[in-house]
Amino acid sequence: MRYLLPSLLLVALLAMLMLRGYVHSEILADHRVQPPASTSHVPDEVLDGGPVIDARTPGERAKTLRIPDHKIVLTFDDGPDPVWTPKVLDQLKKYDAHGVFFVTGTMASRYPALVQRMVDEGHEVGLHTFNHPDLSYQSTGRIDWELSQNQLVLAGAAGIRTSLFRPPYSSFSDAMDNKSWPVTQYIGSRGYLTVVNDTDSEDWKRPGVRAIIDQATPRHGKGAVILMHDSGGDRSQTVAALDKFLPRMQDRGYEFTNLTAALGAPSAHTPATGFALWQGKAFVYAVDISEHVTSVLVVGLAVIGVLVITRFGLMLLLSFLHARRVRRKGFRWGEPFTRPVSVLVPAYNERKCIESTVRSLVASDYPIEVVVIDDGSTDGTADVVEAMGIPNVRVVRQRNAGKPAALNNGIAHARYDIVVMMDGDTVFEPTTVRELVQPFGDHRVGAVAGNAKVGNRDSLIGAWQHIEYVMGFNLDRRMYDILGCMPTIPGAVGAFRRDALDRIGGMSEDTLAEDTDVTMALHRDGWRVVYAENARAWTEAPESVQQLWSQRYRWSYGTMQAIWKHRRAVIERGPSGRFGRVGLPFVSLFMVVAPLLAPLIDVFLLYGLVFGPTGKTVTAWFGVLLIQAVCAAYAFRLDRERMTHLISLPLQQILYRQLMYVVLLQSWITALTGGRLRWQKLRRTGVVEAPGGAQARPVSRRKDPQQTDRRPVA
Repeated sequence: MRYLLPSLLLVALLAMLMLRGYVHSEILADHRVQPPASTSHVPDEVLDGGPVIDARTPGERAKTLRIPDHKIVLTFDDGPDPVWTPKVLDQLKKYDAHGVFFVTGTMASRYPALVQRMVDEGHEVGLHTFNHPDLSYQSTGRIDWELSQNQLVLAGAAGIRTSLFRPPYSSFSDAMDNKSWPVTQYIGSRGYLTVVNDTDSEDWKRPGVRAIIDQATPRHGKGAVILMHDSGGDRSQTVAALDKFLPRMQDRGYEFTNLTAALGAPSAHTPATGFALWQGKAFVYAVDISEHVTSVLVVGLAVIGVLVITRFGLMLLLSFLHARRVRRKGFRWGEPFTRPVSVLVPAYNERKCIESTVRSLVASDYPIEVVVIDDGSTDGTADVVEAMGIPNVRVVRQRNAGKPAALNNGIAHARYDIVVMMDGDTVFEPTTVRELVQPFGDHRVGAVAGNAKVGNRDSLIGAWQHIEYVMGFNLDRRMYDILGCMPTIPGAVGAFRRDALDRIGGMSEDTLAEDTDVTMALHRDGWRVVYAENARAWTEAPESVQQLWSQRYRWSYGTMQAIWKHRRAVIERGPSGRFGRVGLPFVSLFMVVAPLLAPLIDVFLLYGLVFGPTGKTVTAWFGVLLIQAVCAAYAFRLDRERMTHLISLPLQQILYRQLMYVVLLQSWITALTGGRLRWQKLRRTGVVEAPGGAQARPVSRRKDPQQTDRRPVA
């Protein structure tokens, strides 16, 4: 079930885009036009007849009809258009004239109110197919589809059906040929009158107002079906011509009327009822939603474009400044920090990993004590540690209560004023602790984030996470360090002043991201939180999609919880307000909003590949990928990592990012519905080792001269 709702939302989004492509003639459109053919199979009475062709009676010869003298049937093709159709309707209303609008389904579905206005003002509406294809190229199945979809839209827009039809690319009846005539016969068999024209204004050529009027004017008082257009481009000349043509012809005794009224026939409109009516309304409503969704997506794409460029620009600039600052000759955080520290290792069923973790710690070149807090393990984790018999390594057992409770219990049992926290599946290098605690030489520093690295990067999922850790986490931390709003001390490698933790009440159990929660609390309490790039820790990343999903679901949901918990910082004063007005917006924008919008780049890539313009779409996508590749390469260079892992970056962007998007989307849904998650345990293999194969060595027990008795943290 965890995948179902996000998957349904993705399917709905793609369905809306497909519908949008359909009603914009970007899908199923056929723009071929048949060249003239022989007329040998077309009856002479059709070739020499009037503009209305009636082939509705099976077994009988088709007949044609002409418009009586002094009657004009103005016809307008290809609309409705949101700009020009209202202007045409205004002119007709001004002179109390009526006509026939042959609408396409693509336009009518997007502007249904204009179809309703046509009907309300007494005009007739006819079909002009849905996608405007040359029907002589189409099968009978496609013809039926074009007609039925066109009728579906009329039902949804105005609650009617019509019996009038005009083929796309048609002209006079004497232009009927062996390719178009069978189509006319078939359409007649479906109950439609085919309406061509006998007077072409040629307004589609935009020849000028005078030329349009001259070409539209019937001769010698005869009746006419006049072809005009209310869509398909600039129709200002058509509108201007109507303003002169209508009163001029009325002064000559002409009546502008509907087709059926001119022929003395029943109205072409019949009410749409029952399921057909509601099906049409549902279709028009869905098209409206798709138009709005697409507009929102376009705005979202623009926003994510700005965010991506801004974020990567800041990352490159600020990470460069951070590296230059901490790597310059003679840089020191303060006086060298040499006091012993306590390393806390919360563990729940870490039997496979815990021995490697502990041995990496006791191989440290810095004086430490190790406190393993067994959180009710059922696999003998605590027994493994105790059986190792290593001095300065203690085990604290507790009933299963979760990671925050385990860390608070560890703090209560710690002997020293600086506590290092790590995960039970992580190994340190010999220099990690020393590098991690040096920033505490600055009395303003309350916590230090280390450099977490993926140890099991040989698999494809591991390689993708390796790129993410180096680029998305550590490069980010350099940026946030400079900005003074580090959002998270990683659970795999972080250090804290015990006094700072006491002041904020220890590790909170309010959120699933206790590391993010405590980091934000420290910022609000006025402490500096910094990044130590050389404090490397090697952690075991999830090796299956299921485990990765569980981990990132907890992370993203926990981050949202932490942001919400500390939201009042935005309106507070002092250090809390500074973090609230700088840190929280940055974290919210770059860790929650931007990742949620990022897949729009790939959605529009898919849309562009299917509907076009393909070249521009691919170029834009590769441009974004190039920016990411530059940032990733720079991040790998700063971390002295091999560039070969970046080979999988394009595939990571296509596949991995989508998974992270669905996880984040599910987290949003969980947050909005008020759901809660528990601390989730991932299955570990214990394969991660620190580079160089650090071995355990005894560490002498040193008494910190500043050590005081501590009570458990609430």
